[in-house]
Amino acid sequence: MATLSLSSRPLTFLRPNRTKPPLHRLLRRKPLASSSASALTPPTPLPDPTDPGPTPLFLRPASHPVPAAALAAFRRRAAALVPPSAPHLHRHLRWLLADAAADPSSDPALLRAPLDHLEAMWTGHVRDRRPFQYVVGNEHWRDLVVAVREGVLIPRPETEAVVDMVRKVEGFADGWWADLGTGSGAIAVAVARELGAEGRMFAVDVSEVAVEVATLNVQRYGVQGKVEIRHGSWFEPLQDVEGKLMGVISNPPYIPTDDLPGLQPEVGWHEPKLALDGGKEGLEHLLHLCEGLSSVLKPGGFFVFETNGNKQSEFLVDLISTKWNSSFRNVEAVLDFAEIKRFVTGYRR
Repeated sequence: MATLSLSSRPLTFLRPNRTKPPLHRLLRRKPLASSSASALTPPTPLPDPTDPGPTPLFLRPASHPVPAAALAAFRRRAAALVPPSAPHLHRHLRWLLADAAADPSSDPALLRAPLDHLEAMWTGHVRDRRPFQYVVGNEHWRDLVVAVREGVLIPRPETEAVVDMVRKVEGFADGWWADLGTGSGAIAVAVARELGAEGRMFAVDVSEVAVEVATLNVQRYGVQGKVEIRHGSWFEPLQDVEGKLMGVISNPPYIPTDDLPGLQPEVGWHEPKLALDGGKEGLEHLLHLCEGLSSVLKPGGFFVFETNGNKQSEFLVDLISTKWNSSFRNVEAVLDFAEIKRFVTGYRR
C-alpha cells in the first residue's frame, strides 16, 4: 500500500473548485465558447487503458523514462488543444505534468505513466470534459489529498463545513458516527482524524467502487483503527449499532431526476448517477434518511445532511419539525459559505 504523501502540486493550487459553484448551480450546460453544438453530445464510454485503479497519479512509481525533447513536444501539443475560452486548462496542464513527472527537468524525465497515456488523459479532459480530478486521480479537500476515480463523486468544497459542524457537537470525539453514502471517504477520514480513543466512524456505501476508493483513503491516512467501511445501502449495514450512534452524516443524492440532463458535462457525463439522482423532487434519499434516523441515533445524537439548497432544506426542516417533532429538537437549516441553506441539522430528543 502506498504511504501517505502529498501531490507535488502546492496545496493551495489544487483547490480550483474553491470558487467552483455548488452542484445546484451546475444545472446549466456551459460549453466552451469555441465548441460546436456537437460538443454537448456525451462521449461514447470506452474501456480506459490509462486507468490504473484507485491509485492517484502522483502515487504511482516513476518508472517510465521519456526524453526531455519528447516531453516538451507533448507539452506543446497539449497546450495547442486549449481553446482561448478556457485559460484555466493551461493551469491544469501544469498540474498534470507536476503529478506525472518525478523530476521534469531531468533528461530523460521519469514519468508515472507512459507518455501516450498522458496524451490520452489530457485529450479526455479537454475534448470529453472529463473532470480533472478523475484525470489525476485526486482532489484536495480540507487538509486532505483524497483519491478519487470515475464511479465516485468528487468531494465539493462546500461539504467541508460538515466536519466543522461535527467538531462543535459536545463530546463528539469519543462518540460513534456514521457517514452514509461515504463515496471517497473524505468526510469519514476527516472526522476520524478528530476523534479520540473511544471514537469510531462507520463509513457506508452501496457502491463497490466507492468502498474500494474509501478503503484506500482510510489506509493512506492511517485511520483504519477508527474507520470501519461497510458495504450496503444507507442504514442496512448498521443494525448492530442501532441506538448507539452519536451522529449521522450524509451527503446523499439530491438532484431531481429531470434536472440531470442539464448538468454541466463534467458532472452529468462523468460523475456517477448513483451519487447524483435524488428522484423526482431530489428528496427520495433524504426522506429515507429522515425516516431511519431515530433508529440509529442515541438520545441527544446529532445529524447533518447536505441538500440541494434553500428549498429542500426548508422543506425538510418543516417536515422533521412537524412529523417527527417528538423525536428531534433544534432542527434548522444551516448556511454554507455562499449564504445558501445547504445543510439540515438537528438532535434526537
